[in-house]
Amino acid sequence: MKITIDVDCTPEEARAFLGLPDVAPMQRALMEEIGARMSAGIEAMDPETLMKTWMPLGVQGLEQAQKMFWAQFGKAAGDDKGRAGS
Repeated sequence: MKITIDVDCTPEEARAFLGLPDVAPMQRALMEEIGARMSAGIEAMDPETLMKTWMPLGVQGLEQAQKMFWAQFGKAAGDDKGRAGS
């Protein structure tokens, strides 16, 4: 024997019938908070802000990185010359 029951009701009516809480106000508040955070994140994506974040010292930081690179490159070249002469 097979019995089928069809219930025609909205989700709100089903929640009320089963005694579940109405989560719509919480969902609305959460979506507003997510929207505000996304807007703040988009503001931080403008090119000027990104460059300030990525290179806090600007040109001075680039010059320092270049000097470190060349110093390491010079040490490696000096080590190779020392080994070749041995």
